[in-house]
Amino acid sequence: MQYVVAVDTYRHFATAAEKCFVSQPTLSMQLKKMEEELELVLFDRTRQPVVPTEAGQEVIEQCRIVLQEAEKVGRIAQEAKDEISGEFRLGIIPTIAPYLLPLFAGEFKRKYPSVHLIVQEVVTEQIEELLQKDLLDAGVLVTPLHNEHVTEQPLYYEEMLIYVNPQHPLSSKPVIKVNDIATPDIWLLSDGHCFRHQVINLCELENLESDLPFDFEGGSLDTMMKIIDREGGFTLIPELAGMEITGDKDRRVRHFSNIVPLREVSLVYTRRFAKAKMLDILAESIKETIPGHMLSMERGTIVEWR
Repeated sequence: MQYVVAVDTYRHFATAAEKCFVSQPTLSMQLKKMEEELELVLFDRTRQPVVPTEAGQEVIEQCRIVLQEAEKVGRIAQEAKDEISGEFRLGIIPTIAPYLLPLFAGEFKRKYPSVHLIVQEVVTEQIEELLQKDLLDAGVLVTPLHNEHVTEQPLYYEEMLIYVNPQHPLSSKPVIKVNDIATPDIWLLSDGHCFRHQVINLCELENLESDLPFDFEGGSLDTMMKIIDREGGFTLIPELAGMEITGDKDRRVRHFSNIVPLREVSLVYTRRFAKAKMLDILAESIKETIPGHMLSMERGTIVEWR
């Protein structure tokens, strides 16, 4: 079953064998044996990369469930002995990772030295895919996802702030409303980043003509803020990013006057998650590093992105 799941995950026999620490002939032989026992072809080997057959997909999903349930046996034994150890693979989206990860990761490792925390910075769609393939244990991203295959555990709610060049008219505007920022000189992250879609949904920016000196295709808020400092314009940034801005640049961060738009940041995982205790500990470790006011959703309005 491990070999079957590996082939489905990597869609390549040689890579699957390498990840399972066996030779490719061994993996292929065991896979063929399973197909013979089931009297069912699990993979279409005529296609590259290999893909599961329709019936094979159902078998593969059941194999994943069985393997995850088997993993719980060892986890139950560890928790009974109050042992927090093992590998934990965490995905974090790029608009959260630079600001949240430094807050909790070091302290978490010092408190639980037997946990091998592996962090991967990837966009939301990749986190969802990696969770389904069991290549991640959990993800930190913006919710709600409206994905029935994952469970969402809200962590905190951060305000969406305005970052504006000091020469821009918004900088001297005493009151800023949402419709004030639906202008052609707003900088946005590239498509695929949930924060971009939140800004579009908040400000109803669909089909807005750009009036920027160049198109920016990237996922770094820090890069975009530096561009704004030099080239003008404005953008929206999450609250944790705004908290890192100090000194004279602090005046470039503005709040909306008629709304407190929030993004809900959650820990997400599959419904068959086996590392429940470690998940709870990680969630609490993150919450302990977040300013208390950001733990409440009552202070504003959640902006959906999907």
